[in-house]
Amino acid sequence: MTTVEIYTDGGCRGNPGIGGWGAVLQSGKHKKTLKGHAHNTTNNRMEMTAAIEALNSLKRSCNVILHTDSTYVRNGITQWLPNWKRNNWKTAAKKPVKNADLWQALDAASERHQIDWRWVKGHAGVPGNELADQLANEAMDELKAKA
Repeated sequence: MTTVEIYTDGGCRGNPGIGGWGAVLQSGKHKKTLKGHAHNTTNNRMEMTAAIEALNSLKRSCNVILHTDSTYVRNGITQWLPNWKRNNWKTAAKKPVKNADLWQALDAASERHQIDWRWVKGHAGVPGNELADQLANEAMDELKAKA
């Protein structure tokens, strides 16, 4: 099975505000970048969207090493998600899970891949993370320019 290394990042100007996300996918000498934006969104939603879009862009099942600087994404997918699903998308406090629509999409996008979810410190000079951050900022600039 092909191994793909992915770096994702998302950001927001205002929270909620103009948001952008970026992803860098690498497999061997092949490299692909993705980016997108949204109005009136949050940083967490953009971080999640980056991972969803990156995984959905893979054409077949892969071994994936996914790097995110979001502890929200990493902890959500690796620790909290099983309980949320078991509790019908309610938290331990019996409240609706925030961003349940995107958690469900991320869960679905993850199903066909073997994924090693890794946290990486943001803005620490890690090339893949820096490029994903740059892509997210470019997406926000593009959206602001259209306004």
